[in-house]
Amino acid sequence: MIIIKTREEIELMRESALIVSKTLGLLAKEIKPGITTLQLDKMAEEFIRDQGAIPGFLGLYDFPNTLCMSPNTQVVHGIPNEKPLVEGDIISIDCGALKNGFYGDHAYTFAVGKINPETEKLLQVTKESLYVGIREFKVNNRVGDVGYAIQKYCEDHGYGVVRELVGHGLGRKMHEDPEMPNYGKRGRGKKFVEGMVVAIEPMINMGTHRIKQHKDGWTITTLDDKPSAHFEHDVAIIDGKPELLSTFAYIYEALGIVSNEEDEFRQNVLKL
Repeated sequence: MIIIKTREEIELMRESALIVSKTLGLLAKEIKPGITTLQLDKMAEEFIRDQGAIPGFLGLYDFPNTLCMSPNTQVVHGIPNEKPLVEGDIISIDCGALKNGFYGDHAYTFAVGKINPETEKLLQVTKESLYVGIREFKVNNRVGDVGYAIQKYCEDHGYGVVRELVGHGLGRKMHEDPEMPNYGKRGRGKKFVEGMVVAIEPMINMGTHRIKQHKDGWTITTLDDKPSAHFEHDVAIIDGKPELLSTFAYIYEALGIVSNEEDEFRQNVLKL
């Protein structure tokens, strides 16, 4: 069952989403060769708690940490550890926060130092596909419209679109209806209505779309051991159109990146 949110609830969700956004912005300054994912995880937990929120992933389905940290060939759900990041790595950081009874949940794939052009293109196309999908999240469209748009955009660039892992509705629970696949057919699936809130999150592989799960029960990697990228935003339907609740602006501020990519999905100017 899809749970529709009131405007007041959506604003509470925006607060939770922005705590995640600020956490990712904090981490963006620290991601460099030599740091471990466990160090980053501890920073994130402390920061989220300092905001009066609870880490959304810690203990959820018995996950042991605050962040899902998935480097290189890992797709999602990687567990933080003591292994240092090295120059040329990429690292997907997925983060959640619970405040005022509502979850925020979004993700960004970072470059560690200088990465090769082929991997850089994978990150660029995956992030672009996120916004291609968000444009389709509007009243009277359907789940398949978002999935089709992301799938076509990524497959046109020769990439594999993961099938087994999907975006999802978001609210008082981390995972609500509807599931939001990154593949599909136009006009299929549940219809979008005013007040829906979802997490849209393309998980895109450089090679095959096929994946494998490891014995720890969490870590998922590409079947061909090629890199994978992952970007995620929280989005509500307000006045019939997609409205971003999360932002990459704190990341961009930390990294010195100038971007207007989010402007079309925001009714009001975001105040950092």
